[in-house]
Amino acid sequence: QVQLVESGGGSVQSGGSLRLSCAVSGFTYRTYWMAWFRQLPGKEREGVAAIASDGNTRHSDSVKGRFTISQDNTKSTLYLQMDSLKPEDTAMYFCAAAQRSWWSLRLQSAALEAGQYNYWGQGTQVTVSS
Repeated sequence: QVQLVESGGGSVQSGGSLRLSCAVSGFTYRTYWMAWFRQLPGKEREGVAAIASDGNTRHSDSVKGRFTISQDNTKSTLYLQMDSLKPEDTAMYFCAAAQRSWWSLRLQSAALEAGQYNYWGQGTQVTVSS
């Protein structure tokens, strides 16, 4: 059974930093995408950053240069380092995972679309005050 459990959310002032973690268990695929999304109440889930099993990453324009997605060496934990936080980064943040075939591993723009993922965590709240 695949489980994704986020942690690390909280409240921070504008300009501050947070690091989100996502503990991944039961996900044994060798080729995959993993990603971070965020969502405000009543809004669609927005792709923030994605990482493929080959180590390539993709970040949305809204967070490029401020957020960094990564994995630990065992690939059992997904991270999102968030620096220079802004009030508009306030949202519930979710990690997600999806198996990919080796020929579809390339991180195209679809990697930041929620519909591409079938495993999700429960979310962790990030609040940035001005």
